[in-house]
Amino acid sequence: MKKRNILLALAVVAVIAALVAATGATGAAGVFFGVSSRKIPVYCVERGEDEQKVIALTFDAAWGADKTRGIMDILEEYDAGGTFFLVGFWLDKYPDMTKEIASRGFEIGNHSANHLNMPKLNRETMRTELTSVNAKIKELTGEAPVYFRAPYGDYSDKLMTAVEELGMVGVQWSIDSLDWKGLSAKQIVERVLPNAKSGDIVLFHNNSDHILDALPVLLMGLKNKGFTFVGLSEMVATEDFTVDHTGMQHKNP
Repeated sequence: MKKRNILLALAVVAVIAALVAATGATGAAGVFFGVSSRKIPVYCVERGEDEQKVIALTFDAAWGADKTRGIMDILEEYDAGGTFFLVGFWLDKYPDMTKEIASRGFEIGNHSANHLNMPKLNRETMRTELTSVNAKIKELTGEAPVYFRAPYGDYSDKLMTAVEELGMVGVQWSIDSLDWKGLSAKQIVERVLPNAKSGDIVLFHNNSDHILDALPVLLMGLKNKGFTFVGLSEMVATEDFTVDHTGMQHKNP
């Protein structure tokens, strides 16, 4: 009896291993026959070899604004687009800077009202965190944001459903610069430049210690590798798309 149970257990393990191999599951989400069992935000975008080589630089803004204008100056110097994800209390403290971001042609995304761990919130509070920021940004700039990034990168099916019900798209990142950890400019560049691929979304923070030193070096390096820097609206679709279990967005034909 014991031997039969062991053989049965081994057979089950073999079946599971075969399913994982067949679906290409990587642990990013539960997957069965290649279909994600949960809602996943966009981490990156599929790009064909014949398409322009693009990358999206994004900057989360929750605390401080001392370096924001300098970031925009550098982006403009390199003819680079960028997207700033703004928190509600940051908007309240820096309304003029918010207006300047928009007036200088950079895109603005929603980063929640209070930078909370949103999956822990109830549905009504989640919705308020989203809609209050949308209303503030529209009042300041004339346009409501289309893209949402969850604080700490924490999301859930419930949160993703709330985002979708507002006609928005959840966006994460495929390259984390870790600039918020106080990394040197050299370390930031080394985390991003060798790993960059067309369709990537890179995470920075608007007030990290060495962002102003890292950005020119990084932009020059990426430009030399043939990249064009775009806002999310130039790369991330808002309709007619699917997101696979790795977080890659595929535009429907």
